[in-house]
Amino acid sequence: MVITCPHALGLAVPLVVAVSTSLAAKSGLLIRNRQAFERAKDLQAVIFDKTGTLTEGKLEVSDVIPIGINENHLLQIAASLEANSEHPIAQAIVKKAEKEGINLLQPHKFQALPGKGIEGFLDNQKYMVVSPNYLKEIGFEFYDKKIQKVMEEGKTVVFVLKDEKELLGAIALADKIREESKEAIKKLKEMGIKCIMLTGDNRFVAQFVAKELEMDEYFAEVLPHEKADKVKEVQKRFITAMVGDGVNDAPALAQADVGIAIGAGTDVAIETADIILVRNDPRDVFTVINLSRKTYSKMKQNLLWATGYNIFAIPLAAGILYPLGILLSPAIGAIFMSLSTVIVAINAKLFKV
Repeated sequence: MVITCPHALGLAVPLVVAVSTSLAAKSGLLIRNRQAFERAKDLQAVIFDKTGTLTEGKLEVSDVIPIGINENHLLQIAASLEANSEHPIAQAIVKKAEKEGINLLQPHKFQALPGKGIEGFLDNQKYMVVSPNYLKEIGFEFYDKKIQKVMEEGKTVVFVLKDEKELLGAIALADKIREESKEAIKKLKEMGIKCIMLTGDNRFVAQFVAKELEMDEYFAEVLPHEKADKVKEVQKRFITAMVGDGVNDAPALAQADVGIAIGAGTDVAIETADIILVRNDPRDVFTVINLSRKTYSKMKQNLLWATGYNIFAIPLAAGILYPLGILLSPAIGAIFMSLSTVIVAINAKLFKV
């Protein structure tokens, strides 16, 4: 009875859980779902949202390309429509207009087109600021050397339309890739994990960023409601994590086996995610997986320590070797039992990332 006292067994897992939670907090990881954190050890693929996750998400207007009108007028139309939007592209266009000292107009019948752009009336004339994906959807074809050039440079491009028929020009924006992203992808690939990028941007932008970061795969021109479907598609092949920061990422975060949100992201993304990266550093995705694997390994070690000694001690205490004059007394049994508890506690405390 003394030798089989389950103190060590009862402490084996909870001690490791307590220590790993503490280490996670010190590493800038907020674990909201413990089961999802433990699933992270089995991950085979990580899907990253591009804007604000792999990139800094601080878009700046790099090129204004008018067609048939002057540059300031094109910027005025676009900024006036975008003034009511909180999207990073919209904010960058408005900021550029303010910098150029352009007065904004008040739009009427303003309407957002999720994943496509916005539309509204200025002086009783209908204008739209839309993505390349929208032009493709409505079958709008054009060719302009300058626009093609900035798209091939991996810049985000939006188009300004008049009456849904006339192309007034395009505005190109650049988003800097985080330095941390390259290291994060490299570390994950060294662990044997597939790295996939998911973005609503056009294929040129996606291809440029994916090539720079040496991603295994990428999905471009994905509309917000399609993100969760893309995660499902990857889940058919791999145990998958999703890393994102925006409202549009929330369904995908919920769909993934492990949802990871960037701490600077929206409240919706954070509430949906299983794990939050407080430091907004994509390298912490590696830390999550590494910590999960080490936690599982430590649990197995502790369970082995907690039960392994009983394999030998219980038969001895039961008197299996009594005919040979060997019998484990209750006093020695108590010492063994105490030692096993101490060893489990020390092993848990020695846990490091």
